Amino acid sequence: MINIIGIGLEGLAGLGEIAKEKIAQATVLVGSPRHLQYIPQSARARRVLLDNFWTIAQDISQLEDIAILVSGDPLFFGLGRILLERFPAEQLAFYPHLTSIQLAFNRIKQTWQDAQIISVHGRSLLPLISALQEGKEKIAILCDPQNNPQAITLLYLQLDLPVDYQFWICSNLGDPSQEKICSFQGEQINELINQEFPSLSVLILLRQTRIIKKQSFPVLGLKDEFFHSFADRPGLMTKRETRLQILAELELSNEQTIWDIGSGTGSVSIEIARLSPSSRIYSIEKTDMGITLINKNIQTFSLSNVHIVHGSAPDVLEDLPNPDRIFIGGSGGKLEEILNHIQSRLSRGGRLVLALATLEHTYEALTWLKQQRWQYDLIQMQISRSVSLGDLTRLIPLNPITIVSASNETY
Repeated sequence: MINIIGIGLEGLAGLGEIAKEKIAQATVLVGSPRHLQYIPQSARARRVLLDNFWTIAQDISQLEDIAILVSGDPLFFGLGRILLERFPAEQLAFYPHLTSIQLAFNRIKQTWQDAQIISVHGRSLLPLISALQEGKEKIAILCDPQNNPQAITLLYLQLDLPVDYQFWICSNLGDPSQEKICSFQGEQINELINQEFPSLSVLILLRQTRIIKKQSFPVLGLKDEFFHSFADRPGLMTKRETRLQILAELELSNEQTIWDIGSGTGSVSIEIARLSPSSRIYSIEKTDMGITLINKNIQTFSLSNVHIVHGSAPDVLEDLPNPDRIFIGGSGGKLEEILNHIQSRLSRGGRLVLALATLEHTYEALTWLKQQRWQYDLIQMQISRSVSLGDLTRLIPLNPITIVSASNETY
C-alpha cells in the first residue's frame, strides 16, 4: 500500500493519529527535503522527492508500506493526480491535511466556497488573466518563486482593469513562528512590486468597490480603469483602443446631436462629450445598473452635455431630437428595428457607426445597409495588449470587434 500523507509546516504535531501510525509503519519514506526533516531519523529507507518522481515511482512500485509526504491535500493541485495516473487506485490511500488555501481564507476571515482557485505554481498565468478580466469576486492564487506576489502585482497593474482588488498575502501558513499576513489595497498595491515574500505564499484577491479620484485626465483616450464598470462583467465596456477608432469614424464636429444606443457604462458618450462640449449626447441604456454607472461616470468627468435616456431602443428614440451622428454599441436583439427607425431620423449626410462583436450581427447590419443602398466601410480590430509573464512579455488579445461606418448618402 502507498500512503500519501498531507503535512503542514507544523510537522508531525499537526497530523492525526492514523497518519502518524502510517508514517511509523512505513518501510520507505518519500518526500522533499523539507517534508522529510519533520520525521525523526531512523533505519527506514528514504527517497528524496525532487524532480525525479518517475524514477522513484519505478523503485517503489514493488515495495509495501510506503509513505509519501506532500503539502496539504495531495488531491488539491498536488501529487495525487500523478500517482493516480501511475498506480491503481486500490493501491493508494490518501490522508489529506489542511490546504494553504483553507488556512489563508480562515486567516483573513472570508468564506471561500465561492472563490476561484488558481495555481500558478509551475503553471501558466493565462487562467489568472482570464479570471481578472472577468472580474471574479474572489481569487485565490497558489504562488511559486517565479510567479510570486510581485510578479502577479505587476501583471495586475499592466492589465488596466476596470475593477479594483484588495490583495492579501499569506505566507508560511501553519508555522506560528514564521506565519505572516499582509493586506494591500488602492495605491498601496504599487508598493508590492518592490517587496519580497517567502516562496510559500498564497495570494488572495478580493474585488472592491471602485473609487475613482478626481485627477488630470488626458484629452483623448481615457484608460479603461478611469470608468466605473459592471462589477460582475468588467469586460462589458468598449475598450480604449476601440473607442478611439469609433471617435475617428464618427467624424465629430461642434454643436451636433449624437445618439449613443446601448451605452453600457457610457464610455463612448463620455469621450464624445469631452471632445465636443458644445454637442448634445444622448446616452441610451435599458439596464438599471448601466444607468447608475453612466451617472457615476458623468460625475467623475464633471460633464453637463450628456443626457441619459433610460429604456430600450427603438421605443425611447421617438421623443429625442434628430441626430447628426449615431453610435450603436448594443441593440438588445433589435438591431433591424433600430436601423429601420433611424433611417428617417439621421440628418442628411450624417454618420452611423456600429461596433459589432458577432458575425451574425455584422451580417444583419450589412444586409440592411445594402438593401437601403447606404455607403459603408468596415474595420475589423484585433487588438492585443502586452503583459509581463516573469521575465518575458506576452501579447494578450482582446475580443475582435468589427466597426461598421455608414452614411445615409446612397450609392
